[in-house]
This record gives sequence, structure tokens and C-alpha cells, in this order.
Amino acid sequence: MALGESVKRVDAVAKVTGRARYTDDYFMPGMLVAKYVRSNIAHGKVIKINTDKAKVLEGVEAVFTFKDVPQIKYAPAGHPYSLDPSHQDVADLLILSDEVRYIGDEIAVVVAEDELIAQQAVELVEIDYDVYDVITQSDQALAEDAREIHPGSGNIAGKSSYEVGGNLGEAFAASDMIHEAEYKTAMVQHLHIENHTAFAYMNDLEHLVIVSSTQIPHIVRRVVGQSLDLPWSRIRVKKPYIGGGFGNKQDVVLEPMVAFLSYHLEGRPVRITMTREECMLNTRNRHPMELKVKIGVTKDGTMKGRAMNVISNTGAYASHGHSIAAAGGSKSCLLYPRQVIAYDARTIYTNTPIGGAMRAYGSPQIMFAIECAADDMARKLKMDPVDFRLKNAAKAGDINPLNKQAISTAGIIECLQKGRTAIDWDQKLKEIGNSQSGTVRRGLGVACFSYGTGTYPVCVEIAGARIILNQDGSVHVQTGATEIGQGSNTAVAQMVAGTMGISFQKVHIVSTQDTDVTPFDTGAYASRQVYVVGNAVFRAASELKNKILNFAAETTEIPTENLDIVDDYIVTVDQNARQVISLADLSIQAYYHKEIGGQLTADISYKTTTNAPSYGCTFVDLNVDVPLCRVTINEIYNIHDSGKIINPMMARGQVEGGVIQGIAAALSEQMLIDPKSGKVYNNNMLDYKVPTMTDAPDVHSDFVETEEPTSSYQTKSLGEPPIISPPPAIRNAILHATGVAINELPMTPQVIFEHFKKQGLI
Repeated sequence: MALGESVKRVDAVAKVTGRARYTDDYFMPGMLVAKYVRSNIAHGKVIKINTDKAKVLEGVEAVFTFKDVPQIKYAPAGHPYSLDPSHQDVADLLILSDEVRYIGDEIAVVVAEDELIAQQAVELVEIDYDVYDVITQSDQALAEDAREIHPGSGNIAGKSSYEVGGNLGEAFAASDMIHEAEYKTAMVQHLHIENHTAFAYMNDLEHLVIVSSTQIPHIVRRVVGQSLDLPWSRIRVKKPYIGGGFGNKQDVVLEPMVAFLSYHLEGRPVRITMTREECMLNTRNRHPMELKVKIGVTKDGTMKGRAMNVISNTGAYASHGHSIAAAGGSKSCLLYPRQVIAYDARTIYTNTPIGGAMRAYGSPQIMFAIECAADDMARKLKMDPVDFRLKNAAKAGDINPLNKQAISTAGIIECLQKGRTAIDWDQKLKEIGNSQSGTVRRGLGVACFSYGTGTYPVCVEIAGARIILNQDGSVHVQTGATEIGQGSNTAVAQMVAGTMGISFQKVHIVSTQDTDVTPFDTGAYASRQVYVVGNAVFRAASELKNKILNFAAETTEIPTENLDIVDDYIVTVDQNARQVISLADLSIQAYYHKEIGGQLTADISYKTTTNAPSYGCTFVDLNVDVPLCRVTINEIYNIHDSGKIINPMMARGQVEGGVIQGIAAALSEQMLIDPKSGKVYNNNMLDYKVPTMTDAPDVHSDFVETEEPTSSYQTKSLGEPPIISPPPAIRNAILHATGVAINELPMTPQVIFEHFKKQGLI
């Protein structure tokens, strides 16, 4: 049985030997290269554009401007299509536009024989602008006299509010103590290894083929069709191996343009590959947020009510827009559900790079504020912050205040208890004491999270799986769910092997998605793979197993109910259990018997209509060098309730990567933007501070394996949650060490210095 085992990843050898082929590894005869002509101002309108010099440069095939493209506004966000027009994504983007809304906005595109010529041609395009005032801050965007970045929007891309669980005024009135504070998070980048890249060609006069590094091939097909006003059936999207995404490739960024170019250049293949600098500026980023929190508690630490006001900055275009702030708010309701919760959020437009989906989808920002406020309140109550959380944390059977459904499994209390023991919390608190002095001070911190699994009921959750029994007794598995480095192909192979009773080595995964042949699936996002896709895989594997056993019964005259598959053999399950026939021999019979049998397959499309919450926490032990304003992490533990673990080794890898990404968000990573011009100072790997291996501490992880009843394999989300709780845990540990509350991310040495100086530590 492969389920629960740390088997080697199915793509491990291909990736470490360089045999795995990514989008840029594919070339076609006569392939052209395209590069964008981008704006050098943040806000304005093109009043004149001259492409004559670019067009006559030797090696240039074509130059297209905003005048040449379809004037169809479309939504690039990688969400499933909604039948409800009011719930569909905001369509505010053109392939090329004369309206400039941030530095780097796409005005024209040059197509040439190679990248060097294309870049030279880009520099020859002359543009004159009518320059407008630049809006980078929320107060500017929401001012009464502010110029609308998108006409009719009021600079608001979306908003929502609710009050659930009772009456907030009554909850605060019943509280013995009220805490109010403001928090702030920064814009950060995904920094996946493989940059955005795509190419398109026409294999006949009717069909466009797009090869792209994307998380969402079936959604790309739809969005390209919408943006170019083409039948979706005339568009084919292929996804080879992909070098990471983290949500940045859950947007349709390059595909409409390469499709347009090929379509207008007689079907010739045209490629766009973004530079790292372009990726950091012109793809998507994590939404920066401003958050106000007000919580009320009783003397014994019982939470009575919480109010949050959130402003989320989506930048120049909506992309995923308000769904980020909305999702982060709804998922946070699951952590401490036994209280009144009020939530008010607005997503605003500014003349800054575009916000989009990024790992954990709004929860890192929202949970930072909640978990910082929780520690602040525990400190006011003189209560152990772990005990404070244990008192209020969700339990199985609690009611989700938003949908009024009972929470089926909640292992957060067990996670807190495990983490407390693992880091030796109580003993270390005694050693550190209540107050510290000296240049180096030690602190302990804790923070929790809750997170959903998939997107239901907000979006449809549909997944497809196709499994074919081969002539040699092995199986081929095809899913529409995309492998982007998270290990989903390996997990699927383990699930198929475990369900069918065959060895892991007998399961072959088709790693490339192709919208013309691959079962429909919306893609890789929302930690949905093992949960949503697992439901389809389980049904397909079970159906194929039943077909195999029925055929075995027909050929052996042993009743189906007396047969099973164990270790690649058909076996009897009666008291005289024995091997009847190998699966390989049975497969040969199914294919080549002259009268009976045939190719045995299962093809399932399944919609999941549940959303199981996962939980977890981070414990951290760190030192703060006060004069140097430097934080050194001594120990960090992440404990997760992610349901049953399919592959412990991969699960630990997910946690380790997520924790390090969370540490980076806590201490160093941020996009630096000039508030007056909108210019990004550090869209490069020299100036954008990513932690190296020398900065990364050892990450310890453990799991509380609740058995989630709504999942075919008792699983819940794991890929995204590890990033959520490290930043507030680190902030809370700094607070414990120094008594200084730093309510913004990242807590760089400069930020720490400013807070220490204000509080008199320096």
C-alpha cells in the first residue's frame, strides 16, 4: 500500500537529471520572439505613438499597438467561470491599452526573429503621454476628488461586509476588556524559479495551440477565447512541466497575446518569455493590506467579539480583486468561531503593480492581524498566549459562523499541545522570565491559522480523472489537475495504487495537461489537489477496480464479491485466500480474448460540494540583538492538522518551504515603491531580499492526522497553510523578547530600529 508512505516522487529523476521538459525547452521551426513595449509612467494616456523606426529594423516581423488589438475587456483571474454574472471576475483588462495605469503597462508589442532584435525594436518606439497624478496610497485612492483609475469604479474594485454569530455591540458590552490596533502588510513577490513563458502556433487554419507555464490550462482556454472573441473549442492549451507558480500562474498573463500574434502572423509560432525583472513588475503580487482590529474578551480570556476593517490594494487592475480579501476573512472565521465576528473589507485600485493570487490567498495578511491582536490581548490579560488560544480555538462540532455548518474535524488544540511540548514552551518561559535587559534578548512566540480546502461554495469544484488498464497490468492515469512542483502527481499515483491494490510502480502518471484530451479540471490552486481531485481519483480507481474484478469473475467463474486485488494479483477473499491470476495476465486476456473483454477504463468527472477546514500553528524561539536590530531564529516548529498525510516526506517538504517563505515575508521581503512616481525600486534579485540557505533555520514539523469524513482519503489542505502563521509568531516572539509590538510586515532591521528608537530601547 503506497498511501501514507514516503515514496519517491514520480518526477524526481526527470527533474534532477534535466530530462524534464519545460515550456522554454520546446522549439519550432521559424519561431518568432515577441517583447512588450511598456509604459515608463504610472498614470496617464498615450497621445502619440510612433513605431516607424522599430518596423524598419532588420529582423522585425511586425509591431502591433493598442490600435490593432480587439477592444474586448476581459478578466485574467484564474477562477472557474461563474454562471452568475454578478459573481464573475471584473473585466477591466485589454491586451494592449493606451490608458496607462502603472509603470510597465502594456502599450505595444514587437515581434522579431530573436530576442535581441526585439529588445532593440522596443527601444525605438516613441511615445508621448498625457500624464496624470499618481495614486499609490489608500487615502489618495479613496479621496473624494481622486481621479478614477478605472472610470465608474470610484477606485474600488470590490467590497463586502458581514456580522455573524450574534450582535457585535452586545458582545463588546459583555466584554471586560477591549483591544484595538492597526496592522499593515507589504507587497511581496512569488519568485518561482521559472519565469512566465508561453508560445502559440496554429496547426491548421482553425485551431490555435498555446504551450504555457500555467497552473490553469482549462481556464486559460476560456479566457483566451473571451479576450479574442474566438470559440473556446478552437483553442488548445498544453502545459508541460512547470517550474513553480505559488498562485502567480493562476492568472492569464501572456497567453492571449501570443495567441493573437500567431493568429495574425499566418499561424507562425510566437514566444514571449518574461525576464525576472518583468515577472516582478508585470505579473502579479501579494496584495498589501491595511487592517484595523477590535476584539473584546472577558477576564478569563473568552473571546466575545471581533471586528475587522480591511483595505486591500489590488494595484492597477482587478485580477483576483476583492476575492483575496473576502477569502482571507471567511477562512479566518474558522479559527475562533465561538464569538461574534464582524468583517468589512474594500479592495482598491492604485497605480502600482497588480495584486493577484499568492500562496494562502489573503490568509497571511488577515491572520497576521488576528494573531498579533490575540497576543496583544493575552499580554493585557497577563495570560499565557498558548492558554489564551486553547481556550478559544475551534473544536469539532463548532458551527462555522458564516455558513452555519458544523466543523467536522478540528485538530488545532492538539496542534497547540504538540507544539507546546516540542519547543518546551513552559520551561523556556520560566528560563526567560518576565523582563529582560542586555543587548541580546530571547523571545518565544506562537500563532495559529485556519484555512479552507478548495473554493466551494464560492466557486465550482470540478475535477476529472481517467485511468486506463494497460496490457501489462499497469495503469495510466490522467488528471486535469496540474503538477506545479507541489507533488500532486505523486500523491495521485499513491491514491490510485492504494485504492486499486496495485503497486506504486505500476501507476504511470501523464504529467502534461492538454485541453483537447485531458479530463476537465480547473487547475492547481486553493490547496485542492488531494481533496477535490482525490474525490475524482477515488471514484475512477474504484470503478476501474470493479471492472477488473467483474472481468476476473467472468473468466474464473469466481463470484465478484469473493475477489479482490492485492499486490498486483487477483486474490480470493474467502477463508481459503489464494492468488488466482496476476493482473498482467488478466490484462492480456481482456485485450486479446476473441469474444469477451476489451480495454478496461474509467473516466470520472466529479463535483465536490464540501470545504473542510485545516488548522495549525507555529512556535518560534528567537534572539533579538537590540543594537543591531537583528533577529536570529533558534528554533521554529510548524504543527498541522491537514487530515491524513498521503506522503510524509512530501508533506514535510511543503511545510519547510512554506515556513521559510513565511520567514521571508516576516523579516525581509517587500516591493519598494516610490509613493510619488509609482516606480518600483527593487524588481530584481539583487535588491529584493530573499533569504538564502544561510539565513534559513532548521524547520521542524509535525502533524495531527484527523480523519476528515468529507474527503475520499481523509485529507485536508496542506500546500498553502505553512506560510500563514510564521510571520505573526515571529512578531509575537519579538514582542515577548523586547516588549515592543511591531504591527507591520516586513520587520526589517530598519523597521525594527524605528520601533526600538520610538520605545527608547535605542
